[in-house]
Amino acid sequence: MKTDVQTLDAKKSGSVDLPDAIFGLEPRADILHRMVNYQLAKRQAGTHSTKSRGEISRTGAKFGNQKGGGARHGSKRAGIFVGGAKSFAPKPRDHSIGMPKKMRALALCHALSSKVKSEELIVLDSATAKTPKTKDMKAAFEKLELENALIIDGAEIDDNFARAVGNIANIDVLPVQGINTYDILRRKKLVLTKAALEALEARFK
Repeated sequence: MKTDVQTLDAKKSGSVDLPDAIFGLEPRADILHRMVNYQLAKRQAGTHSTKSRGEISRTGAKFGNQKGGGARHGSKRAGIFVGGAKSFAPKPRDHSIGMPKKMRALALCHALSSKVKSEELIVLDSATAKTPKTKDMKAAFEKLELENALIIDGAEIDDNFARAVGNIANIDVLPVQGINTYDILRRKKLVLTKAALEALEARFK
């Protein structure tokens, strides 16, 4: 399928062919859901830790009188006391879940196809800026109607462009190596440069 290429000034700059194998799939919610769960689980640090009863340094002897009121507690390490242990204490662990490499690649294609189907994909000629001024970039984005978007450039991001966009809320910029399903879906629009398109075609060839 063909789509128009635009400049940062919102002017037409030719057209490109989008490969059906990458951008022409029928999006499947189950694959996208599985991929998002995979990414969010993998990013969890898993460093949470609290002490169990065996790690608390407090008396385990019976305290208090047998008679005269009060429960007959036998340990200060019990979870009901301040400074006591945590029942079923969380320990450091790996939260990541498994997902085949081919399934992850397929999920990325479905995410890209979902943006095409919803008409939320924009192809830019290039993502460069003469000066790192946020004001100028905001004006350009207003012409392109970009308020909430993920911008994917080639292997390297233009330094001035990155600096100008860095202070704009709800706009993310990534090199093509960092493209992922979760970031595509969390932003309303997806912006790909021609360099990013070429890299994606080479990646899925």
